[in-house]
Amino acid sequence: MKKIVLAFSGGLDTSWCVAHLREELGAEVVTVTVDTGGFDAGALEAIQERSRALGAVAHRTVDGRATVWERFVTYLIRGNVLRGGVYPLSVAAERIVQAEEVARVAKEVGATHLAHGATAAGNDGVRFDVAFAVQAPGLKVLAPIREGSVTREAAAAYLRAHGVPVSEAQATYSVNRGLWGTTIGGGSTHDTWAEVPASLLGAMTPEDTRDAYHELTLGFRGGIPRRLGGRDLDGVRMADDLNYLGHAYGVGRGIHVGDTILGLKGRIAFDAPAPLILVQAHRELEKLVHSRWQQFWSRTLGEFYGNMLHEALYYDPVMRDVEAWLESAQRAVTGEVRVRLSQGVVQVTGCRSPYSLVDEDMGRYGELASWWDGRDYAGFARIYALGSVLAARRDDRAPIAPARPPADSHEDTRR
Repeated sequence: MKKIVLAFSGGLDTSWCVAHLREELGAEVVTVTVDTGGFDAGALEAIQERSRALGAVAHRTVDGRATVWERFVTYLIRGNVLRGGVYPLSVAAERIVQAEEVARVAKEVGATHLAHGATAAGNDGVRFDVAFAVQAPGLKVLAPIREGSVTREAAAAYLRAHGVPVSEAQATYSVNRGLWGTTIGGGSTHDTWAEVPASLLGAMTPEDTRDAYHELTLGFRGGIPRRLGGRDLDGVRMADDLNYLGHAYGVGRGIHVGDTILGLKGRIAFDAPAPLILVQAHRELEKLVHSRWQQFWSRTLGEFYGNMLHEALYYDPVMRDVEAWLESAQRAVTGEVRVRLSQGVVQVTGCRSPYSLVDEDMGRYGELASWWDGRDYAGFARIYALGSVLAARRDDRAPIAPARPPADSHEDTRR
C-alpha cells in the first residue's frame, strides 16, 4: 500500500487531496502542517481535526516560523525586496520551509510518495517540486489537483458530498496567511478591474483610521530589526507585533500584478503590514549609512535575490553568494528609525545612526560648505560639465540624419 505524506494546510485543495488519495488510490495519508505564521493554537487544532475527519492515518504539526525569519526574511529585509516595488514575497519562502519539513517527515515514516495540492497554473507547484527533488530525490511526487485539472468548484462539491463543510469564500478564494503577510488569489483577483472584498484583508481599512496615527521606533543592528519601542524582540514576535499594529491603522494592503514562473501574468491581493513597515524603515536607514554604490548593489542584488526566490531557484549556489554580500554590506546598517502609521500609510519621520554619512563638519547640504569654498565649487562644476560640453560640440558638427520617407511614400528610393 502507498504511504503518502501530504503538505496540508487544511484548505480546500489539500482537504480534497486527502479524501482523493485515500479513496481513489487506497493510500495511507500522513498530513503535515508547517506553521509558517498566521495560525493560532485554535486554528492548528482545527486543521488537525480536519485531517483526522478526512481519514488521514496521522498528522504532524511543525513550527517553521523561526526558520522562515532567520533563513529568509532577514535577507528579504536586507535586500529591501518588494517584487514589482510593492509585493513582499509573502509565500515563496514559506513553500521552501514547508517542502523541507514535509520531506523530512516522509523520510522518518518511510513514505513511498510525497504530495502537495498545487494547481497546474501557479508558482507553488514548481516550488514544491524543486524543493522535493533536492530534499528527497528518491521519492515520487504526486500533485492530484494538477494532474486531474480539478477546479475549486469541483473540489468544493466533492468535499460537500462527503460531508465536509465548505463556505462560499473557501470555494472562491485561496487565502494564504503567514509570518511575512497574507496573499489572496482566486475570485475577483482574476479580473484586473475588480476590487477584492475588504473582509478578506486586514481588520481595519484606511477610512476607519482617518483621524488616528501611531508612531513607533525600530532599532536595527547589522540590517536586521532587533528592537521595537525600546523592547528587544525576536523576529517572529517582531513580525507579529508589527502586523497587529499595521492592521489597526489600515497599513499593508495592496494589489500585485506580476510575471509567474510559467510566463502567465498573475494578480493577487495582499495584506502585509510588517514587511512594508520594515522594508521602508530599513531602506531609509541604509540610505543614511551607505555610499551610492553600496545602495546601487543593494538594489540590484536584492531584486535578483527576490526574483530567484520567487521563481523556485533558492537552491542555486549563487543565492549563498548573494547572501554573503548582503551580510557584508549590512555591517554599518545599525541605528534607529522612527515611523508613523496613519490612514494606510507608512511614513519614516526620523532616522539616526552612529555610522551616518551625514557629516556637518564637511558641509550642510544647501547651506554651508566647510571643506571647500566658492572658487572650488565653481572649478568643480566647470570640470564636471566637460563631458556634456564635448558631446554638445560634437553634435553641432555632426551631419543631420536624413529624414526617412513616410511609410506610405511611393517614391523610388533605390536610385
